This record gives sequence, C-alpha cells and structure tokens, in this order.
Amino acid sequence: MQYLYAPWRTAYITDTEKERIEGCVFCHISNHPELDEKHHVLYRDDACFVVMNRYPYTPGHFMIIPHRHTDALESLDPDVWLRMSGLAQRGVRMLREGFGAEGVNLGMNLGAAAGAGIAEHIHLHLVPRFQRDTNFITTIGETRVYSTDFQKIYEKLKKMVPNYFEKP
Repeated sequence: MQYLYAPWRTAYITDTEKERIEGCVFCHISNHPELDEKHHVLYRDDACFVVMNRYPYTPGHFMIIPHRHTDALESLDPDVWLRMSGLAQRGVRMLREGFGAEGVNLGMNLGAAAGAGIAEHIHLHLVPRFQRDTNFITTIGETRVYSTDFQKIYEKLKKMVPNYFEKP
C-alpha cells in the first residue's frame, strides 16, 4: 500500500480554521463586504456576489449567490436571475480564457434532497474542468486531491475579475 501525505490539508479536514457563523453563511458574506478578502469574494454588485467555494471540487470552483436569502429559485426576482445568468456567462468565459479550463460544469442543487450543502440560500456553482481532473482517489477513497494552493487560485482569479466581471 502507498500513502499520500498531505499535512497542509489538516485544517481543511478538521475544519479548525473555519470561523463559526451563526445563521446563514451566505447572508453573513453578503452583509460583510469589508471581509471580502477573508471570505474569498471575487466580485459583488447590488444583486449578487461571486465567492470561491470553500470546499471545491476542482481548483477555481466558485459560486454566484444572490444577496436575497431564499431557498426557492422560483421566488427569486427575475432581474436577479438574469443578473446571475449574466455573471455565469462572464464566469465561464473567465474560466476558459483566463484560467485555461477545458470545460465548465454549471449547476444548482435546490434543496437538501437534491444535494445542496447549504440548502437555505440558493447558489449557482461554476466548476472548471480539465482532462483527467479526477482519479481513483475520488472514486475509491471518497477523497478529492486539490492539486494547488487555494489562496493562490483565489489571487489569480481575483486579478482576472476586472477583465471579465467589471466590463460593461
């Protein structure tokens, strides 16, 4: 048997670095723009914000989240949904052109039964994909290997934001 040692992942596994937030984590991020860097927010406007996924499937995985707290897509203001869709288009372009993704998964898990980790506040995932980005560890060991430093990925994407999200 071979062993993969990754001691830098201890905080991720044990969750020792995570601050304890009362209530909805997405509302907390929405209400505290002064903490955007700490929370790894890439972009925000009056309708939505874009934030890195703390537990990413692949490097560069982020989410588009409306400021309004709701678990029902069908009750979301149509203008906010259009804004989220526009941000998704820009995000896909950024992941492909700027980040080098070979593909992108977009998705929403609406409700706990659908697999939502935070079911009380809708959010749209953008997951960059690369050829051979999964391996036996994910399938057999139910473990993901994150191949690069999370903070470096955040900084790289953050530098791209003006070119993709802030253009008219």
